[in-house]
Amino acid sequence: MLLPDPPLRDDRVALRAWRRDDVPAIVAGCRDPLVQLWTRVPRDYGEDDARAFVAGAARGRMLGEALDLAIADPADDRVLGAVGLLMDRHDGRRAEIGYWVAAAERGRGVARRACGLLSRWALGPGGLERLDLQASVANPASLRVAERCGFVREGTMRAAWYRGPSRTDMALFSLLPSDLGRRGA
Repeated sequence: MLLPDPPLRDDRVALRAWRRDDVPAIVAGCRDPLVQLWTRVPRDYGEDDARAFVAGAARGRMLGEALDLAIADPADDRVLGAVGLLMDRHDGRRAEIGYWVAAAERGRGVARRACGLLSRWALGPGGLERLDLQASVANPASLRVAERCGFVREGTMRAAWYRGPSRTDMALFSLLPSDLGRRGA
């Protein structure tokens, strides 16, 4: 999967490839209690994990398996969070989108803007025909991001995700190219 060209950006966020100098920001973000709660990053996330992630992001992109991007501040290039696409290995026109935002950046529309930029690109020039987004039903912020980006809630997957000590229900959302003209998309 190629990087979007031109790069995706607006006045608040710029999406770019991960770099080795992002490792401290990745570690800080992935150690955040809410990122730990709502994502699959390892609980004891450290610098080795972040270096492996940066290398893996480039490799996944070259193999067409994923597109992992930093959400950066367009003014100073500071990492605000992460957004990415994980390709369905059985359907090359379908991917799942995911994101996290650094604690200090929450509440400013960072996830909504990044998710919106990447979704519109993925379903347009990126050539995808469907994006999935899964969010815990107990994560109101992520549910709002999905809705504000125009994703359509398809239902609830019961006890679909385990992060300990118990399983949680996940809301399943989708976005299709035909949804992009609707309000919010």
